[in-house]
Amino acid sequence: MLKIGLLGAGRIGQVHAVNIVAHPQSELVAVSDKFDEPAQKLAKIHGAAVRSSEDIIADPAIDAVLIATSTDTHADLLEAATAAGKAVLCEKPVDLDLKRALDCLARCEPYGKPVMVGFNRRFDPNFASLKAAFDRGEIGKGELLSITSFDPAPPPVSYVKVSGGIFRDMAIHDFDMACWMYGALPDKVTAIGSSIVDPEIGKAGDFDTAVTTLEFSGGRMAVIKNSRRAAYGYDQRIEFLGSEGLLAAHNVLENTVEKITADGATKAKPEHFFLERYAKAYQIEWNSFIEGVEGSAALPVTLKDGINALIVAEAAALSAREGRSVDVATEILA
Repeated sequence: MLKIGLLGAGRIGQVHAVNIVAHPQSELVAVSDKFDEPAQKLAKIHGAAVRSSEDIIADPAIDAVLIATSTDTHADLLEAATAAGKAVLCEKPVDLDLKRALDCLARCEPYGKPVMVGFNRRFDPNFASLKAAFDRGEIGKGELLSITSFDPAPPPVSYVKVSGGIFRDMAIHDFDMACWMYGALPDKVTAIGSSIVDPEIGKAGDFDTAVTTLEFSGGRMAVIKNSRRAAYGYDQRIEFLGSEGLLAAHNVLENTVEKITADGATKAKPEHFFLERYAKAYQIEWNSFIEGVEGSAALPVTLKDGINALIVAEAAALSAREGRSVDVATEILA
């Protein structure tokens, strides 16, 4: 039984708390948050203690921590936790600044503790099945990957101002998916964006609609479409064209009922947002972390994977800002 400290009692922290408690090999023993009320509420629900993040990290009786705090605290907490001998599951991104994230990697690696970054979409059963089929060679060589990711409604502008922008906050999930599917970083990134959903987002210096093209070695490509608004729900789809066929993962709907009449056919809308759409993925993610910490399986998403997605996000932001393609090796990694 691994004793777990949860850092952050907000929306995503609450999701993780349920999965920690439900797993037969983990026990939620402590919760922290910069605001006392949500920490107290969450701790009471699950029978945990409320403590500071510093106390949780310093406690040798706690085996691992899950970091679900604000992004600007991730790198510092990662470094402190690994230095204290803790295994860590950290929500994305590692940091909004690539240099800071690389420094974090350099500081965490020497301790040799398991560190996993929370790119939950890898654990979605449909996307994982698509990846497994591709790895088995069922469509031959991968040539063109298409990822659609539309939110049901834009976030408040107050959130946008501290989010790091659409590429580091939203599209970073899709950048991770593309790197995971192809097993590599892209060579070149080209992105365009606009603020046609909410002009206030544009005034805040961000985009609410974006298209990013990733060019990988050997002419392989990925096209990622992002929007902060889809009136019909949370649109999450993947198509992967290969030399011998196509793999596709479609939306998860609110229900499986289909009505067919003389007037036509109708089905339910996609699940409303990520909490509903990826509920199963979060459960599988936590189980994978437990297996990685116990050594029964390799960690499926490493700290380096988290940084790779941030590298692509950095390139996309630069491309959209300057209206040109960005060479990853010479302009981002140099």
